[in-house]
Amino acid sequence: MVELLCSGCIYSTTSSLFLGSLKLDMVRKGRGVVWSKSRSALEELDIERGVCVPFRKYSPESVRNKVMESKGAVLSLIGRGVEIVWKLGLYWSILAYDYFVGRDEEVVPFRARQLRNLLCDLGPSFIKAGQVLANRPDIIREDYMNELCILQDDVPPFPNQVAFDIIEEELAQPLEAVFTKISSRTIAAASLGQVYRATLRASGEDVAIKVQRPKIEPVIYRDLFLFRTLASFLNGFSLQKLGCNSELIVDEFGEKLLEELDYTLEARNIEDFVENFKNDPTVKIPRAYRQLSGSRVLVMEWIDGIRCTDPQAIKEAGIDVEGFLTVGVSAALRQLLEFGLFHGDPHPGNVFAMRDGRIAYVDFGNVAVLSQQNKEILIDAVVHAVNEDYVEMANDFTRLGFLAKGIDVSPIVPALESIWQNSLEKGLADFNFRSVTGKFNQLVYNYPIRIPERFSLVIRSLLTQEGICFTLNPGFKFLEVAYPYVAKRLLTDPNPSLRERLIQVLFKDGSFQWKRLENLIVLAKENVAMMSSNPAFKGSNTKISRRQLDNRLDLTDTIKDGARLFFIDEGIRRQLLLALTEDSKLHIQEILDVYGLIEDQLDVPTMAREVAQDLPSIARDIILSWSASVLNDR
Repeated sequence: MVELLCSGCIYSTTSSLFLGSLKLDMVRKGRGVVWSKSRSALEELDIERGVCVPFRKYSPESVRNKVMESKGAVLSLIGRGVEIVWKLGLYWSILAYDYFVGRDEEVVPFRARQLRNLLCDLGPSFIKAGQVLANRPDIIREDYMNELCILQDDVPPFPNQVAFDIIEEELAQPLEAVFTKISSRTIAAASLGQVYRATLRASGEDVAIKVQRPKIEPVIYRDLFLFRTLASFLNGFSLQKLGCNSELIVDEFGEKLLEELDYTLEARNIEDFVENFKNDPTVKIPRAYRQLSGSRVLVMEWIDGIRCTDPQAIKEAGIDVEGFLTVGVSAALRQLLEFGLFHGDPHPGNVFAMRDGRIAYVDFGNVAVLSQQNKEILIDAVVHAVNEDYVEMANDFTRLGFLAKGIDVSPIVPALESIWQNSLEKGLADFNFRSVTGKFNQLVYNYPIRIPERFSLVIRSLLTQEGICFTLNPGFKFLEVAYPYVAKRLLTDPNPSLRERLIQVLFKDGSFQWKRLENLIVLAKENVAMMSSNPAFKGSNTKISRRQLDNRLDLTDTIKDGARLFFIDEGIRRQLLLALTEDSKLHIQEILDVYGLIEDQLDVPTMAREVAQDLPSIARDIILSWSASVLNDR
């Protein structure tokens, strides 16, 4: 049985689907579906993600068929292979010479720059590979990573006339028929395309036009085939020496690259983001003009904001920097932990500050999807960090795909404990992800850890947004916003899995953590206050709860669920009663302290009415629970 669900197609599979170690993968090819019987790295990727991709643009078979479709294509592949081997071989021989003469460390900055220039010279797929390597400490050393980060922004454009010809070809009409004007210079240039500003003739609206680089697809298919061929030769070595599957790494890269190459998918990503944030007045997502877009051209709403690369302009515009950063961190965490669909490349050129305090994102070609299972494991990791349960935190790494199943995690536990505790000893005030990531990078070199592509995007996303925060306000405390958001999610989200994790946080070794509950409430109230003070809330037409506008923490559903659990779940009831009478005393003062924190947040008449309306449902559940226990006893 295969259960396919939207936004990630989370699946469960019975053993009847497998013939030995074979599985049927569906691969998009033209309009049909090709079934392949190879047990591939893509299969491992699906299993690891807990996500099934029934129609994927990439597979090793489809890439091979594309580059082998004619004699001319084969000759072109051979020529490209010779070019790559010659240029990379020459660079590799220089590195070997540096090593043998003992100067390999002193020339690292120069060689890193040479590598960046070489990747630019080899073309778009190598530039994208360099951008990926810039976030893969499990593959490349940190000094090279820092140099390759420049590839995120510094890519030369291609000629305007070539871009305009592509737009006309894709729209099947002259530019003048669609636009009254179009910028003579590119607004931005990236590895796969570049952006122009234009005005629509029909409505007078300003739009951004994203145009793909010419004749890029055949080059990328050839390069992917060569990458995959090399990976198959090196796979045994990479598994033994590095603890990672080189074929899987290439497949992850190829899958994302071909998705990013299709602008119709980016338009769909934009629509998904618009839907996710439709009731959030603090986030602006530009809409896509699907009727004017195709696989090589994407027309989007123009964002009239201030780039986050210009902190001075943001301050001069009178934007509350602290409020804007709070909105940005909360939006990032919502993407990661709530929606499971997040922007994979939020560098400063892709993030804008709107003059009313909103945050705006552009460029949705590089997004990643986390399954519900992945989101829950990430929250588990946060819970285990709070509970200082480093053994379970190490197991979380295995469940997320950082470690292969069956690997002994016991040597990793002390390293995780050291990284986390040393980082928190300074307190929230001095905590930053870059320092933790630097220590984690060292851990990657010492243990067989592979960073899955989607989580390398998560890490890059968090680091980039933390960097934006520090650029706009060097004293900004990322965790002082992130912790309150997580606290509010744990306290208010009705998702049953989060309710379960809230219980894990509140009970440690069978004892109820009164102080932890108080801290969660204080942090959650901070998040509500910070978000509600943003000017974007004022005059907004989106659906915002009255409690949110009144700076209230809405605990109605949490209290109702807590009451339901108390009556239905005997284990929870026993734990709560023990908590109230712990150490042979009634904990009345603790209850009063908690009530004092939430007293001003509660709308008692409304809550009483809702609890009363819920009583029949609670009574029914109590009866069902009691009958089930009676039947089990028999």
